[in-house]
Amino acid sequence: MDDLDSTPPLPMPTGKEGYRSGFVCFVGRPNVGKSTLMNALVGQKVAITSNRPQTTRRTVRGIVHRPDAQLIIVDTPGLHKPRTLLGERLDSLVRSTLVEVDVIGFCIPADEPIGRGDTYIARELAQQKETPVVAIVTKTDKAERAQIVEQLLAVSRLGDWADIVPVSAESGFQLGELTDVLCGHLPEGPPLYPDGDLTDEPDEMLVAELVREAALEGVRDELPHSIAVVVDEMAPRAGTKPGRELIDIHASLYVERPSQKAIVIGAKGSRLREVGTRARRQIEALLGSRVYLDLRVKVAKDWQSDPKQLRRLGFDQQV
Repeated sequence: MDDLDSTPPLPMPTGKEGYRSGFVCFVGRPNVGKSTLMNALVGQKVAITSNRPQTTRRTVRGIVHRPDAQLIIVDTPGLHKPRTLLGERLDSLVRSTLVEVDVIGFCIPADEPIGRGDTYIARELAQQKETPVVAIVTKTDKAERAQIVEQLLAVSRLGDWADIVPVSAESGFQLGELTDVLCGHLPEGPPLYPDGDLTDEPDEMLVAELVREAALEGVRDELPHSIAVVVDEMAPRAGTKPGRELIDIHASLYVERPSQKAIVIGAKGSRLREVGTRARRQIEALLGSRVYLDLRVKVAKDWQSDPKQLRRLGFDQQV
């Protein structure tokens, strides 16, 4: 797994005095809207979303361009008590990211009372003495005004935050204000990525995540944590006519048990076909081309706790 130091483009001179650039990390317990918020700020889908907790398994970077700043948002898995080797590695990934960014965005939903998970993360963030932490109250569209006010007061009591900003990724409420606040905490410096780049994720990784997102829809509660997706092959089809280009993609969905394989495939393959149709639409929008998508479901027994399987599925020790 790449970290923040992995092959970033060389800084480009901007010639603008006071220009700011840097990294912000979104953290919070699972399912508080971190990925949805990042997508809204970037203006394009660069991270998958789901109402299932622990959907995010990797650090995904989205890039926000402004005339006076470039903000690179690092979306991280939700902090939680690990139950598997994968969970331990994801927890380690979040902690290592916290010390590498310029500002931390602590996401807490407006429509849920503050719980032990939020308090635990607040204590962890209190140890980040050198990095400003902005408390972000998400999902304000799902809460009444009085509930939002009460939540803002509760959040203020959780810690000594650099700022507190209520937002809604769905309605767009205060997204611009949040960007202003985050950019205000960045150091002065030139842009780190070319203008127009919205993420540095490779296409194969984005495609795999879109397939996993489609597979998460409508499955039983235990399955989201058991599904991993690997793109085995991805290449333009030879011999296609101009304007009719086609990209062939072969991907494998890995589950931990044969019973889970049956759930993902569905009766006579019906569920897998639905996954393929849903994923193909998203992938074609991402790549701007027609796509032939071939999906296979395989069993990798207890892969979340098997170091060899984790490495084979792309979750190495540096995940």
